Amino acid sequence: MLKNKKFYIIIVLLLLCSFSAIKIINKKEIPVLNYHEINNDKHSPLAVTTDEFTAQMKYLKEHNYNSITPDQLLDYMQKGKPLPDNPVLITFDDGYVDNYTNAYPVLKQYGLNATIFLISHYIGWQGYLTWPEINEMQNNNITFEGHTYDHPQLSKVKDDNELKRQLHDSKIDLQNHLSYQVDYLAYPYGDYDQHVISLVKEYGYRAAFTVNLGDDAASDDVYTLNRVPVFQIRKHTFFKFWLNLHFPYLMRAKQLLHRPIF
Repeated sequence: MLKNKKFYIIIVLLLLCSFSAIKIINKKEIPVLNYHEINNDKHSPLAVTTDEFTAQMKYLKEHNYNSITPDQLLDYMQKGKPLPDNPVLITFDDGYVDNYTNAYPVLKQYGLNATIFLISHYIGWQGYLTWPEINEMQNNNITFEGHTYDHPQLSKVKDDNELKRQLHDSKIDLQNHLSYQVDYLAYPYGDYDQHVISLVKEYGYRAAFTVNLGDDAASDDVYTLNRVPVFQIRKHTFFKFWLNLHFPYLMRAKQLLHRPIF
C-alpha cells in the first residue's frame, strides 16, 4: 500500500513538472528570488553560504539571465512593457550587513542588480546595514524598498495606528533617506490579510511581495506577488536552488505533500 502511494505521488509530481514546463514555454513567468543572510558563519534557516550564493549567481550569469528591478516587473505586468530575455528579480529581506560584505561583491562581479527590503528601525543596528553602506550600494545598481518598521506579523496587528507606523511612517522615513519614492513592500514572514492589503494600497505602495513559492505573470495580483525563497530549511543544495528556479510549482506541491522525494 505504501509503495503504491509513493508511486502515485511520483506520478503526480511528474505531471506537475510537465505542466510547469508547458507554462514556461507558453507564458512568461518571472522568478523572484528571495534571500536573507549570506555568510559562512550562521547555520540558521535564513542563511545561505557565500560559496553557495556565488555558485547561484554564476549560474544565472552563465545561463544568460538578466536581473531586473521591481519597476521593470510591474511595468511588464501592468503596462505590457517588454522585459529582457530570461528575466529574474533578485531580492533580499531585512537588510543584514552581510548583504553588503558578502552578497554585494558577488553581484558586482557578475553584473547583477538586486533589491533589498529594509526594516527601517533596524538600520544601523549591529548586524544590519548602515546608511553609508546603503548609499554606496544605491549608487551601484542595488535598489531599496520597504519591509515595515520593526518586522511584525501584520495580520496580528489590530491597531490601525500601529499599522500606519509599520506601513506608512517607515515608508516615509526610507524615502527621506533614499531620496526616491518607496513603491514596494515585502510582507514580514510573508504574512498579510485583506485589511493589510487595503492599507498597503492606501499608503501608496505599487505592489507587495509574499514568500509564497511561485513565479509571477502578467495576470497575477500585484499585492500578493510570489517569490522563490532560497532558504536553508534543512540542507541547502544547488540542486534544490535549480529546481526552485525552474519548477517552483512542482516544489510547492512537494512541500504540501510533506514527503522527502529529493
